[in-house]
This record gives sequence, C-alpha cells and structure tokens, in this order.
Amino acid sequence: MSEFLTWLFATLFVLVVIAWYLTYTAARLDRLHVRLSGTLAALDARLVRRAEAALELANSGLLDGATALILAGAASESLESPAEHGEARETAETELSEALELALTEPVVTHVRDSGPLGQEQLAKLASACTRVQLARRFHNDAVTDVRRVRRKWTIRVFRLAGHTPMPHTIEFDDQMPATLGV
Repeated sequence: MSEFLTWLFATLFVLVVIAWYLTYTAARLDRLHVRLSGTLAALDARLVRRAEAALELANSGLLDGATALILAGAASESLESPAEHGEARETAETELSEALELALTEPVVTHVRDSGPLGQEQLAKLASACTRVQLARRFHNDAVTDVRRVRRKWTIRVFRLAGHTPMPHTIEFDDQMPATLGV
C-alpha cells in the first residue's frame, strides 16, 4: 500500500509541475502578446506624428510649391492609409520616407533653417518624429521576434497555448530619416 501511495504522490507531483509549467508558459506568452500590442500602438502613434510633422512643414509656406506638394501628398497618403498594418500601409510609409528624402535636399533644409525660428522648429519636429518612428519600428520588430521565438517551442504548439492568435509579422518599410535633417 505504501508503494502505491508513493507512486500516486510522485505522479501527482509530476502533474502539478507540468500544470505549473504550462500555466507559467501561457502567462509568459500572454505578456509577450500584450507587449506586442503596445509596441504596435506606439508605432502607429509615431507614424501619425511623422506624417503630421511632414504635413505641417509642407503647409508652413517655407517650401517652394512643388516641394510642398510632393511632401503634402505623401503625408496625406500616409495619414489616409489603412489603420491595420499590411502591404498598403507599408507602401505609404515607404513613399513618405522617399518623399522626405526627395524634398529635403541640402539647399532646401538650409533655406528652411535660415528662415527663422519657425523653420528650425518645423525641422526639429520632423527630425524627432523620424527618429521616433525608427525606434518604434525596431521595438515592435524585436517584440515580434520574441513572440515568434516563444511560439516555436513544442510545448506551445502541442498544447495550443497561443490559441487562435495569428502569428505576428515584422513591419518592413523604409524609415530612413533624410540625412540632411541630421546636419
């Protein structure tokens, strides 16, 4: 009888340890998904701020008409792009980065800086917004990598601890700040 109880307690102990491990792993995965949602929301906010800063500069009267039109068009397209991240959103953000690079040449940036405090403020806002987009995208992609690494574990797959949550993907677009803004 004592041998039976020993086996029973040993089996119960193993089951409790397995249950604890699965609960801990599920909670960790949930925390990673919450972090992922937070980084995505932060990235969305930074993208909107960058587009708004570009639109403010385009509408400030500090740029020539053609440059302002290019910049305003790309910024408006970015603001009007679908809220969910996908190919359309990434294309709009890449086009805004390209428009910034095209519009903000060295002579244009020098002219805007020399125009006074308003120009300097507009360029500083835009530079800050571009830097924050780069950081937010990097943080989001790091969070995606962490979630994907954890979800590849066999215990997550076998016990379906991720439920029906789709596998996250990194967000890829050109987020380079024009070199002239750093000057």
